[in-house]
Amino acid sequence: MKTRITELLGIEYPIIQGGMAWVAEHNLAAAVSNAGGLGLIGGANAPGEVVREEIRKAKELTDKPFGVNVMLLSPHAEDVAKVVVEEGVKVITTGAGSPEKYMDMWKEAGIRVIPVVASVALAKRMERCGAAAVVAEGCESGGHIGELTTMTLVPQVVDAVDIPVIAAGGIGDGRGFAAAMMLGAEAVQIGTRFVVADESIVSDAYKDKIIKAKDIDSQVTGRSHGHPVRQIRNQMTREYIKKEQEGASFEELEYLTLGALRRAVMEGDVVNGTLMAGQIAGMINKRESCQAIIDDIMTTANKLLSK
Repeated sequence: MKTRITELLGIEYPIIQGGMAWVAEHNLAAAVSNAGGLGLIGGANAPGEVVREEIRKAKELTDKPFGVNVMLLSPHAEDVAKVVVEEGVKVITTGAGSPEKYMDMWKEAGIRVIPVVASVALAKRMERCGAAAVVAEGCESGGHIGELTTMTLVPQVVDAVDIPVIAAGGIGDGRGFAAAMMLGAEAVQIGTRFVVADESIVSDAYKDKIIKAKDIDSQVTGRSHGHPVRQIRNQMTREYIKKEQEGASFEELEYLTLGALRRAVMEGDVVNGTLMAGQIAGMINKRESCQAIIDDIMTTANKLLSK
């Protein structure tokens, strides 16, 4: 399937793996790229040298294009912004803010910059400052979310900008892919389904929680201080929401989740860890390889779109 995104990024299929903190490391990124999509290394809060090492390890596992997600609120964002240039990365996605201060440097290096946006206004601003495309991410997604749903956000962003739009949030199979294309997107970004991939380093306990999740098992914390996060409900989310309702300070709530994502991913703490996952978790019922995931999505999508 050819779209402006496949041509822009040099990939076989218009599927991009989300740049998820702690999850999106070199093994997963390389596996997605080898399967014909675009794998991403999640920079998260990692120092520049850690990201450099991840990039080099990914290059050992794939000769296909892959990218890096730069989390702009990270204290190491400036170092990471330089590392991706030095290491010859060709695609960057960004989250948690605007990448404008780095755009000139990245564009001079020939990097395709694709910011994640949750509103039409930010999408238009990113187009003006030179973004190659945007990811329009709806609130069905896991992790940090905006307010609009994918169904309403994607077509409005498509109508507002001339650059290609990638749909994200609540997409995990060929039906979701086809729906995104009908809304005007030219690719999809998928996170939660790749969390349970064979090549994902995520703990078995975390993967099992996603596979066993029902449609109503995700919960949003952090709305009271303007930083909503979608995850699978557990003891930690119950305690967090109780404290929110009691008027706990931002600092107290942040302390509650300190290191919780790492504990869930690396140690399998599914009781007090942060199990970031989208609403699509209720549709995921097995582990499989990145190749099998992409083949399944594209087979179903091609059948639907050719009717």
